[in-house]
Amino acid sequence: MATSHLSDHICRPIPHRSASFRRLTTTNTTIIFLSPPKCSKSGSFLVKTDQKSKWVVRLSLVEQNPPKPTVDMKRLVDFLYDDFPHIFNDQGTDRTAYDERVTFLDPITKFDSISGYLFNIAMLKKLFSPDLQLHWVKQDHWDSIQNNDYFSLEGLLDVIKQLRIYETPDLETPKYQLLKRTGKYEVRKYKPFIVVEADGDKLAGSTGFNGVTGYIFGKNSTAEKIPMTTPIFTEAFDADMSKVSIQIVLPSEKDMSSLPYPSQEAVRLRRVEGGIAAVSKFSGELSEDIVLEKEKALRSCVIRDGLKPKLGCLLARYNDPGRTWSSIMRHEVLIWLEEFAWD
Repeated sequence: MATSHLSDHICRPIPHRSASFRRLTTTNTTIIFLSPPKCSKSGSFLVKTDQKSKWVVRLSLVEQNPPKPTVDMKRLVDFLYDDFPHIFNDQGTDRTAYDERVTFLDPITKFDSISGYLFNIAMLKKLFSPDLQLHWVKQDHWDSIQNNDYFSLEGLLDVIKQLRIYETPDLETPKYQLLKRTGKYEVRKYKPFIVVEADGDKLAGSTGFNGVTGYIFGKNSTAEKIPMTTPIFTEAFDADMSKVSIQIVLPSEKDMSSLPYPSQEAVRLRRVEGGIAAVSKFSGELSEDIVLEKEKALRSCVIRDGLKPKLGCLLARYNDPGRTWSSIMRHEVLIWLEEFAWD
């Protein structure tokens, strides 16, 4: 959450009742607000320009109808749409648009200057390497916590949780855009992708794995070897989790017309149209009971939050279990959603 005075008079404050002086700086003029004593109903403000002072207006402050600040909201929103997407990239935010004494506030940090805020942004870039995508402009709110007031212990614990290490191989993965992150799951928008798949027996099983890996290792109509990607998907298509396939995602540069045909009848190619998915991330040893428990918990969360899950689910396994400690393995359960709308 950022409370600020932007230059160019995007925000134009006017006097109000308070117990202290406030000094605001615009491009060429210093404005000092003088608040009246509690027993008074009127006050004045002083405009000081070129070291010469004079009283320019006296305002009536009526308790029953207090004045409100006038804000060019369209101009402010347009500025945020233009500036905010750059806070984590090389272009950075336009610090000239902010007064030096601007106040920035979120559940765990508070800064009273633009310099402090930019220092915080630099620290976040070091810790998380974020890729910010601005969907819409609203009051800053963390979807992952309930208490958004400063200082929020819940917010601090949420940040610590995000620092947890999950081992992700340096391989291509299906492309997606993160739309929302709650305390329990993420909402992602996946682009279409192509899989090579074979029938499986259960979500945590490996039946059919040799068939799909054989395809990318050259058991296809042209003997072409295709680069490996991650994760390995197993997908259940029905509520009973009885119809299962095991899948490898093919590189994004490939399309259905350029791919060789599988040499084995049990192996097939399929285009996945992508869409919106709720995703729960976890680590540790895998078993069918654990996966079904994770799926049940995720489905319960999305229904509670007013989302509409589709039947079935996917298990994404990112790591070779023989080469990765179970404590840092990256596993995910995905459930496709019927739709998603911003709150």
